[in-house]
This record gives sequence, structure tokens and C-alpha cells, in this order.
Amino acid sequence: MVYPYATLSDTTEVVHSEMRADGRVKVYIEKAVYDGFHNATCYLPDYTWEGIVGFSDEEMAYYKEFVENNAHLIMEFAKEGGFANASNF
Repeated sequence: MVYPYATLSDTTEVVHSEMRADGRVKVYIEKAVYDGFHNATCYLPDYTWEGIVGFSDEEMAYYKEFVENNAHLIMEFAKEGGFANASNF
């Protein structure tokens, strides 16, 4: 299952998986561009990045900081079945 987390001002989408049996959460970042999509994947809690396609070093620095600053929330929401379930919406 994949849960929405945030849509950033530049239309970049951040989504995350449910918490896996091994305690890891997959965070997927995707941005639509004129010729397709740029994307990157991060695994929490160890901050392992892979599959980075199309993002510049500057963009990745921003997304890495964003994920680090929001990791505690993403991990909690992943345990609870996403934001909507965690907030009882």
C-alpha cells in the first residue's frame, strides 16, 4: 500500500509505503516534467537512497533534507496506515 504524504509547491509528490515487517518504510518522490518524470526512492529509517533519475544535486539536497525533517512523521504514519488513518479522517 502507498500513502500520500505531501505535494510540494513545485508539484513534486511525496508518498510512502506502510511499515514493512523489517521496520523499513519506502519513501518515493516524483515530479512530472515535460518529458516524463523525475523520481527518487529513500528507505527509512536508514536513509538509503536509490533510483535517483532526473533530479539535480541541488534538488536532491532539498529532498534529502525534507525527508530527514519529516522522517519521524512518515514513520509514524506508516505504522498507522497513512495520514488519514493516523488522524482519524
